[in-house]
Amino acid sequence: MSRAFRNRIPFLLVGIAISALFFHTFPIVADSSEPSATLPTRRVLLEDSSYATKATSKPDVVRVPGGVKGRRKRIVVTGGAGFVGSHLVDRLIERGDSVIVIDNMFTGRKENVLHHLRNPNFELIRHDVVEPILLEVDQIYHLACPASPVHYKYNPTNVMGTLNMLGLAKRINARFLLTSTSEVYGDPLQHPQVETYWGNVNPIGVRSCYDEGKRVAETLSMDYHRGAGIEVRIARIFNTYGPRMSIDDGRVVSNFVAQALRKEPMTVYGDGKQTRSFQFVSDLVEGLMRLMEGDHVGPFNLGNPGEFTMLELAQVVQETIDKNAKIEFRPNTEDDPHKRKPDISKAKELLGWQPTVSLREGLPRMVSDFRQRLFGDSKGSLDGSLSAE
Repeated sequence: MSRAFRNRIPFLLVGIAISALFFHTFPIVADSSEPSATLPTRRVLLEDSSYATKATSKPDVVRVPGGVKGRRKRIVVTGGAGFVGSHLVDRLIERGDSVIVIDNMFTGRKENVLHHLRNPNFELIRHDVVEPILLEVDQIYHLACPASPVHYKYNPTNVMGTLNMLGLAKRINARFLLTSTSEVYGDPLQHPQVETYWGNVNPIGVRSCYDEGKRVAETLSMDYHRGAGIEVRIARIFNTYGPRMSIDDGRVVSNFVAQALRKEPMTVYGDGKQTRSFQFVSDLVEGLMRLMEGDHVGPFNLGNPGEFTMLELAQVVQETIDKNAKIEFRPNTEDDPHKRKPDISKAKELLGWQPTVSLREGLPRMVSDFRQRLFGDSKGSLDGSLSAE
């Protein structure tokens, strides 16, 4: 032991004595006025075929729940600059939430969300969901996917986009809502379609990239729900129409409206007796929000059970736009479903949801939007023929 170290020993002992005296005189006591925080427990529910709810196979876990009620939520909407997504963003912003839109602008339009760009609670990120992204949010509305044959045959994104967003939900423990489609039922052998029906889908047809892609997306969502405990919600969306639809996307309502406004013949494929059910976009958005905020996984049919043949739809468009509009018949497209009508009993019972806007009420609102975008004309009539029946 060196002489220098021996000379420091008295000072070291004095320091230890002072420290012991201090802690003995002023002991550290936990503040009992603030009880230790405990995280709430959320039970995730599955529905069986009778709509009765059952707990998942995993026990309740102490965790931070996605979308805690009573505070502003931070929400990401993939495809939020698209037709349905932009209307959903409007409602979420109106409610006071903080919203992040992810969109690669393949079918979305910046104009759809332009009115939010100066809002501090709104962010727009140009990004393709087939590539991973890191964000911190409470809820994920996954709408990003081309929904019309013209676009999804060119750029199918169902599987990888859903997988990436489920991975994000798992990483940050966010609640995840998948917008699936009535196309999972294919050309149905059951009418109307209920959620327990497994469908009749051609796995190698021209529409299979969309039909089977959405079926795989549902499978992935349920696997993440059962295997990783992710809070999942699944909506099966039926034909939806309204302002901000793409004008030339190949879907029947937008086709008929655009053709009638341009004084072109409305093209009916096949004999025109195939049926669809049309819901106004505001009804769908209400259903999506109720599903996200509710306690049921689904899947849920979200659609209007009012059923129209293609010829009946053409006649409603004639009444609304131009009584002299022509109808032109063309050969039917491959794998075109013959019937489509949702059974929404489950949504009525568990979500308290049903559509409120009829086709004759909603179509004039869409026509006004299309007219303004096609001709820059914001008037409520065309040659005096617009009707709000």
